Amino acid sequence: METIALGIVQNIKDLDTQMLLGINHMHSAYWDSFMWLVTDKYVWIPLYISLIYVIFRNHSSKSFLWCAVAIGLMILITDNFNSQWLRPWIGRLRPSNLDNPISSMVHVVNDYRGGPYGFPSSHSSNTWGIVFFVAFLFRKYWLNSFLAAWAILVCYSRSYLGVHYPGDLFVGMLLGLTGAILAYLLFAYVTGEKPKKEIKHGYLPVIVVSVTFAGIIITSFFYHF
Repeated sequence: METIALGIVQNIKDLDTQMLLGINHMHSAYWDSFMWLVTDKYVWIPLYISLIYVIFRNHSSKSFLWCAVAIGLMILITDNFNSQWLRPWIGRLRPSNLDNPISSMVHVVNDYRGGPYGFPSSHSSNTWGIVFFVAFLFRKYWLNSFLAAWAILVCYSRSYLGVHYPGDLFVGMLLGLTGAILAYLLFAYVTGEKPKKEIKHGYLPVIVVSVTFAGIIITSFFYHF
């Protein structure tokens, strides 16, 4: 039984590696620049501001403050706990890490290899944490679908750049879901708020992402390594 279990784990790891290399090897100068900008968390600061604005406009001052506390709790789980405790404890090397046997096969952009460990992905857990938390707050299919597409693109960029296996990203998504659930339960328990079906200014994050995305597309034609 133990041999079978180990064989299954090895098959999953082999598939994870094959998927990573398949994504990572489909590269070009343009897509290197494009994915480099997509993965930059500072590029998406306008999106984060727009989401905070939408949350503020659709909740009372008291509820907004508790929402901020809940988001802080979520970040502690998806970012601090993950990067400082979970990843070092698991100790799975990033594909691009020079100590990883497959590192010579990984295409690296702008000499970026990230930290030593990558499981689970903090980019994925933070991004999906935001998506799930917003989905719990607002029952707007079009907004949540748009944000989910954004999260998928961000996660894809991490494998494209060779710093995360797809498995890192998938488990990061589950961690983001866990953090969002705990944060929302706290928020709902303290405030008694129900998910909102009608929201003010819900279009704003969509506009911000669309403009940012257009800027990335255009900039990538001129910004190469």
